[in-house]
Amino acid sequence: MAEASDVGIVMVVRFRTRLDPEELQRRYRARMPRFRELPGLVQKHYFHDDATDEWGGVYLWESEEAMQGYLTSDLRASIAEAYEVDGTPQVQVLRVVEDLRT
Repeated sequence: MAEASDVGIVMVVRFRTRLDPEELQRRYRARMPRFRELPGLVQKHYFHDDATDEWGGVYLWESEEAMQGYLTSDLRASIAEAYEVDGTPQVQVLRVVEDLRT
C-alpha cells in the first residue's frame, strides 16, 4: 500500500454558521487567494450539505507535513471567526491510498 506522502491526505471540515449563505460565500471567495498560496495544497472544494445545513471544505494535501503546516497557521486559526462558526467544526483526516486519475 502507498505511503501517505506518496499519494496525499484528504481533510474534510464541516461546520454550521450564523451567516446567511450569500455572506458566507462572499467571505470564503475573498479568502480564496490565501488558500491558493498554501504550500502543498493541491485542491480545496467548498461545499454545503443541504440535509444538515453544514458548510465546509474538502482539502487535498500533497503530504501530512503540508497539512500540518496549515493546521498551525494563522489562516487556520482565523476560520471560526471569519465564518462565524456555530459550535465546534468537525474535522476528518483520511490517507489517500490510490488515485483514479493522475
